[in-house]
Amino acid sequence: MDAVVFKGASHKESLLAPAPVLPPPPAKRPKAKKAKKAVVFFEVEILDAKTKDKLCFLDKVEPNATIGEIKSMFHKSHPHWYPTRQSIRLDPKGKSLKDEDILQHLPVGTTATFYFRDLGAQISWVTVFLTEYAGPLLLYLMFYFRVPFIYAPKYDFTTSKHWVVHLACMCHSFHYLKRLLETLFVHRFSHGTMPLRNIFKNCTYYWGFAAWMAYYINHPLYTPPTIYGEQQVKMALVIFLFCQIGNFSIHIALRNLRPPGSKTRKIPYPTKNPFTWIFLLVSCPNYTYELGSWLGFTLMTQCLPVAFFTAVGFIQMTVWAKGKHRSYLKEFRDYPPLRSPILPFIL
Repeated sequence: MDAVVFKGASHKESLLAPAPVLPPPPAKRPKAKKAKKAVVFFEVEILDAKTKDKLCFLDKVEPNATIGEIKSMFHKSHPHWYPTRQSIRLDPKGKSLKDEDILQHLPVGTTATFYFRDLGAQISWVTVFLTEYAGPLLLYLMFYFRVPFIYAPKYDFTTSKHWVVHLACMCHSFHYLKRLLETLFVHRFSHGTMPLRNIFKNCTYYWGFAAWMAYYINHPLYTPPTIYGEQQVKMALVIFLFCQIGNFSIHIALRNLRPPGSKTRKIPYPTKNPFTWIFLLVSCPNYTYELGSWLGFTLMTQCLPVAFFTAVGFIQMTVWAKGKHRSYLKEFRDYPPLRSPILPFIL
């Protein structure tokens, strides 16, 4: 019986054998495009805050539109009411909305009703400050040089024999030159304009007091301090210069808190400059130093109109300081509790 022999494939032949054909991978289905969310536009109605008459109706306003943009739209239909002249509010007697407030974040529906109030003609803060500070500087110098029609004709263009009069002129001029330069190069204003009527009120205050003080300090019959004499004047000069440097230091510190072109508000803290360490105890040390400067000037000249100007200025600065202090407490929960508005531990 013949034997059946099975031949196995050699190793070489097994390597040359064709690979099995795999089926093609399943085709990927294209991803379904996401449906775009429909944008819900707003309808904005602007009414007069006094008469409730409809002034403007804006259709298809984007939800992320700001109040500033709505003011610009309103300005197109009422060109005489430019944006800085407008006060837009949610309630006729409510507060004005900020330009950066966004429409969809306000407590209004898709049909929003706002109320408009005319703020009157506006003028830039820089113009107001330059005007109200330049006046006292020039007026004081007119009295110092005794131009005609101020004192008796025999005193025209004469000079005082008291050295404290010349010192007072230098200090007064330095103060207002500093203010002018700070307005141009240091201050950053959160609001660009103020009502035009304010310039007349501010100038009356600053110009009137400057003329009143200058008349008596530069008067031919002026009597310098006699109680402590030269020592009193020198001490007053030290106080004045110290507070002027401190006031300037605070203005620089406040300027550095706000980037150019922004309205960012931050809590002011002391810096490496020792003059700013008063921030530990006071919310508005610029007013504290301003008060100290005028107290020094009062002590230097021993003049009643200067003392009266210092007292009136202190009352006004206290009102401003208390307002800023309340604003800080309301805006920042972590605001330092030890701070007082203008005078440490007192006021």
